[in-house]
Amino acid sequence: MSSKENAATGQLLALLEARYAIRVLWALRDGHPQTFRLLQDSVGGITPNTLNTRLKELRAANLVTHGSDGYSLTASGTDLIKRLSDLQAFATKWVAAQAKKK
Repeated sequence: MSSKENAATGQLLALLEARYAIRVLWALRDGHPQTFRLLQDSVGGITPNTLNTRLKELRAANLVTHGSDGYSLTASGTDLIKRLSDLQAFATKWVAAQAKKK
């Protein structure tokens, strides 16, 4: 991987590592816009201040947009979620494997 690619990956990971960032994106994955309050309930456990901060960051990164119906993923956000969709299948297998260890 080139240094440019490493830098780009690092920037994206830094954004996604922020508390609740992936949960916000994941809550919007079905394509239906959500109001601030509904999104807060969908994410669960997030304070209004933290949600507001994450939304500002995700909007600045062009992953989330805000329209008259609420917040939704942009085309880039949808592309990212598609690329992360294998995570759910992996997580299911991983949890099952962890349970067998106990």
